[in-house]
Amino acid sequence: MSQPPILRLGTLRNVEQFQRHLQALELEIPCDQEVIAGSASPLTQALVQDGIVIGNRVAIHPMEGWDGTPDGNPSDLTLRRWQRFGASGAKLIWGGEAVAVMHEGRANPNQLIAAEHTREGLAHLRSTLIEEHVRVMGSDHGLLVGLQLTHSGRFCKPNAHDRPEPRILYRHPILDRRMRLGPDYPVLTDGEIRRIIEQYHHAARMAWELGFDFVDIKHCHGYLGHEFLSAHTREGNYGGSFENRTRFLREIVEGVRAVAPGLKIGVRLSAFDVVAYRPDPALSTPAKLGPGIPESYDGLLPYRWGFGIDEQKPTSADMDEPVKFLALLEQLAIPLVNLTAGSPYYNPHLQRPAIFPPSDGYQPPHDPLVEVARQLHAVRDLKKKFPKLIVVGSGYSYLQDFLPHVAQAVVREGWTDLVGLGRMVLSYPELLRDAMMGQPIQDKLICRTFSDCTTAPRNGLVSGCYPLDRVYKTSTSAAQLKIIKSKR
Repeated sequence: MSQPPILRLGTLRNVEQFQRHLQALELEIPCDQEVIAGSASPLTQALVQDGIVIGNRVAIHPMEGWDGTPDGNPSDLTLRRWQRFGASGAKLIWGGEAVAVMHEGRANPNQLIAAEHTREGLAHLRSTLIEEHVRVMGSDHGLLVGLQLTHSGRFCKPNAHDRPEPRILYRHPILDRRMRLGPDYPVLTDGEIRRIIEQYHHAARMAWELGFDFVDIKHCHGYLGHEFLSAHTREGNYGGSFENRTRFLREIVEGVRAVAPGLKIGVRLSAFDVVAYRPDPALSTPAKLGPGIPESYDGLLPYRWGFGIDEQKPTSADMDEPVKFLALLEQLAIPLVNLTAGSPYYNPHLQRPAIFPPSDGYQPPHDPLVEVARQLHAVRDLKKKFPKLIVVGSGYSYLQDFLPHVAQAVVREGWTDLVGLGRMVLSYPELLRDAMMGQPIQDKLICRTFSDCTTAPRNGLVSGCYPLDRVYKTSTSAAQLKIIKSKR
């Protein structure tokens, strides 16, 4: 039996209809009736804490574009994206871009790299963003710009061919099968891990010398830092106990503080996870993917391959260890935390709620607002437990026309310190700036979660908003993407 159609938010004419829709779904999502403009707006209030000044409550998530050069430098498209980050008016640029600390750790052959030969290119990205921000906002006061440092671990694909080159920490009974990794596929050794950690130190030193305000030690979305947190079955110094599974972070932080004194550190964390999902084969056709269903975990209980996941019911979260992790961040004097969930590779409906799936995904298993609410509630609960941490929330783009109303409400009610924008920035970077300044919202630029920004890179094309951004809409890649989608 097919699932009932999901109501498209673009068909709702006003906030009252949206609020009634939330009530019908029995979802608790704060939503203000009116968006306040100017100095009275909760979104325009500066955040001052522990020597950190952030000029408003809007953050931009790292938006990797799969559009760097083969040697890891930014391209014109990369520069344009960072310029648009500056134009957004957001005062917290969380990492800007996922930048690999070494070639082997790239998620794709066009990912940026932090290395000596890319020093000038990274500096140009930062200066371009700041110049545009000053042009639009009049000042860079309260602007905090970071650089996200990453190693893609299980999802490495650094070279220009179709074959991934995973670097894994342990054998995963579901993901290994998906990736066709045989029983003899090598696991990273402790020595190899220590060499990766040294690369983080070098990259952080460069970021500090280039004037970035902080680095993000990425622990989300299934990449290497995130996989460490779920390495329950790994032996040695980096697996098993919570202490060992967080050793990677602690050793990176220790080295960064030694080589880049004064550089602030943040962590983007997948605060909870669920088992991998797949399209329901019974409801899939050659023309349309079926709704997502969990992969079978028969014989895999207790489920030992996740973080923030219920070992007895791995379709649900368990927040005990995420709470321990945030307590560790406080102990390490890491003030900045950006909370997200899951992975775009194995449960995209959780990580990136959308009504239209990417080419390697599945139809949403239920209304995407369910996952928006899950992320909002997790951030609310963790912020309540850790009031001294500066917390950024995720999962807002699916709210579309009602994003400003919800963003204002969650900040006003203390559910989060800052609202982080991801995909929405590709089509409409100025959305919250316009709302805060009392400017009309440009409905035609609002992201409708068509997922082309994910489908394109999954098929070797650059990421961007093909439906709404004229630069991508008129590109040769758009024609290629149209052909790819027609064959799904």
